Amino acid sequence: MSDRTMMDKPLGSVVQGSLSQGLEVKLHPDVSVEDMRVGKFLVVRGVRSDFFCMLTDVSLGTSSQRIVADPPSADDTFLQAVLAGSGTYGTINLTPMLMLTRDASESGGTYVVADTNPKKVSAIASFQAQTSGDMELLPVKTVPSHFSQVYDATERDFRAVFGWEDDPHRRNFAIGQPLDMEVPVCIDLDRFVERSNGVFGKSGTGKSFLTRLLLSGIIRRQAAVNLIFDMHSEYGWEAVREGKQFSTVKGLRQLFPGQVEMYTLDPQSTKRRGVRDAQELYLSYDQIEVQDIFLVRNELGLSEAALDNANILNAEFGNSWIVQLLNMTNEEIQMFCEERKGHKGSIMSLQRKLMRLENLKYLRTACPHNYVNQILQSLDAGKHVVIEFGSQSDMLSYMLVTNMITRRIHAAYVRKAETFLQTKNTSDRPQQLVITIEEAHRFLDPAIVQSTIFGTIAREMRKYFVTLLVVDQRPSGIDNEVMSQIGTRITALLNDEKDIDAIFTGVSGGASLRSVLAKLDSKQQALILGHAVPMPVVVRTRPYDETFYREIGDTCWEEMSDEDVFAAAEAAKADIGF
Repeated sequence: MSDRTMMDKPLGSVVQGSLSQGLEVKLHPDVSVEDMRVGKFLVVRGVRSDFFCMLTDVSLGTSSQRIVADPPSADDTFLQAVLAGSGTYGTINLTPMLMLTRDASESGGTYVVADTNPKKVSAIASFQAQTSGDMELLPVKTVPSHFSQVYDATERDFRAVFGWEDDPHRRNFAIGQPLDMEVPVCIDLDRFVERSNGVFGKSGTGKSFLTRLLLSGIIRRQAAVNLIFDMHSEYGWEAVREGKQFSTVKGLRQLFPGQVEMYTLDPQSTKRRGVRDAQELYLSYDQIEVQDIFLVRNELGLSEAALDNANILNAEFGNSWIVQLLNMTNEEIQMFCEERKGHKGSIMSLQRKLMRLENLKYLRTACPHNYVNQILQSLDAGKHVVIEFGSQSDMLSYMLVTNMITRRIHAAYVRKAETFLQTKNTSDRPQQLVITIEEAHRFLDPAIVQSTIFGTIAREMRKYFVTLLVVDQRPSGIDNEVMSQIGTRITALLNDEKDIDAIFTGVSGGASLRSVLAKLDSKQQALILGHAVPMPVVVRTRPYDETFYREIGDTCWEEMSDEDVFAAAEAAKADIGF
């Protein structure tokens, strides 16, 4: 039997359309056009297939121009009722995303899984337990016939496409619900972490909350380890709840006390916020390479000539080039330029600009302890690391530190990956690493992306088991080649046309989704598309609240080690001010 019953109410009939332009549907007279919202998930019942579609536009139509020229008055409800459905009607435009093909006979049977895509296989296997008929979940290659009926998607439809959060065969994570239903929409975390991803949206749309949701899911489902560069102290420990000045939300360290470690560049600021067990983090001048200075050249006001002379200094003095430069007198600079063909004016300018580094709290002439190696050891042990910046959250510090640490972490992962490829020993396989960066366009700007480690990671995709989670309000500032490599895009409201265009870089059929993105609410709504979901979908994002804490956080004390219990106790003490 069909999975649609007589109790299902058809919304309208397909009247025209094409594979490239989508479907036009005329609504039935008893269906209000005001109930049709852009982003809604609908199902078209064809002869042989169900077509899962997204509503991309709503419009009004009339059967005669005379009605437009002489519409009934506002008080003439009788004439309005007579014209409704025949003379006047509503139309909607649908973009088909997936097909679920049924056996023509619709007799009982088993499922035909003709696709190797694990997300599709999982969805079909889940669907098998609830319905009958031979079915395949396929990309859309055709359109339904004229007058095919359109229905609201049911819970079974969502389950068939997006699966279950508790699916034992997949690391699914419920990121939200459809706009008009109480059913989870899941992303496949295994597919999510294997490519670089992005969280986008204009300021105030909840990007940080979305990012916390995703990071919590990755930690809970053990899909990867995370290295989070927490520019505004929003992820590690509690942060102010958006829109509520005197209310806070828990950070990852509070939700997962035994699994998350915190490092800070500003210990005093971190302690004032109530964090008692964050580890101090210091870097040294000899860890700074010319590449790091190149990335922050605008923040330091450096010219190309100054950078050229930085290379000359680096070639002469090696890792100590900054310390040597800062200690050089004018006479020594003059002598150096005569011997090494440097430019005195440029080197003196470079020296003057680099003196700003002496004001950074976390920089030392020399560090007896290698904090980057300590972070790497934590990641190797399966711990998730949050690096807080505190008062050192200016763009110079954020870009400099993030680049220095990431470059070294990536180099270590390259060595590990090469060892694994050589030995084929599973014990040598690096844990998948997700690096979260904010203000991503600063690192991935077209002018510098070829010279930064972040551009390298984005282009490599999963080659060395390292991917990015970029958080940004200006996706148009990110290099197009990098944007085309972003696997999954979770996008809140954007208004700027360039930013909207950037979201759909490299996305087939993106033009039909533009109107969907532009019509999102400013809070708690997002369009999800890409590698981790089988089709684009608009969701009302999962609330980051006490219910979420109970569902996602570390609550099973019996399974925690003594060390984890102690860490949780310390975090709890900090919570209440001890």
